[in-house]
Amino acid sequence: MKIFSVYDTEFKPYGKVLEGYDTVELMKAMGQIPLPENGTAYEAGIDSLEACSAVYEAFRDRAYGGMPIQIGMCWGHNTKLNCLEYHRDSEVNIGTGDFVLLLARQEEIDKGVLDTANVKAFRVPAGVPVEVYATTLHYAPCHVDAAAGFRVAVVLPKGTNTEKPDFAPQCEEDTWMTARNKWLLAHPESDEAKGGAHIGLCGVNVDIAPDII
Repeated sequence: MKIFSVYDTEFKPYGKVLEGYDTVELMKAMGQIPLPENGTAYEAGIDSLEACSAVYEAFRDRAYGGMPIQIGMCWGHNTKLNCLEYHRDSEVNIGTGDFVLLLARQEEIDKGVLDTANVKAFRVPAGVPVEVYATTLHYAPCHVDAAAGFRVAVVLPKGTNTEKPDFAPQCEEDTWMTARNKWLLAHPESDEAKGGAHIGLCGVNVDIAPDII
């Protein structure tokens, strides 16, 4: 699979690089959190990251226009797609090292299913904040160095990815929701699909391992 840069024109439909943010303190705080031995971990809001007040306030006030936000993290080891999710708003990601995002677009969903042939890969440089648009499907980042793994901060409106609201589904999309402000399409091979998530990906479960060796 070809891995584009977030500075390439191919990234424009999916998101943009944000400018004018000092992420040094945030990266240091992220680096203090140990990696899992295998797989990935995620927390929606982490006190030590949100304590980086200057960048927290900058993201809250500039990236989200003053809306309440949370800064969490996804970290570990991963090279596979497995699932794609979306929110009703943009997500901002910042890595302590380079990482890769596997992305697609909501408009490519057809009758509740997206063909993974539409997925594109984008490499994000360390410390660079990237906005992933609300219309962009995304999931766990991928590492570019198996030994180093990845640590990626996840900035979202406060409450996102926490407990799913309790309501009776009124349409098919309602059944894709797996957490607050989170709609998920799972590949049949994924643990999420085995756990009952909507199987909304068809085709190859993309794995970039051969492309980062």
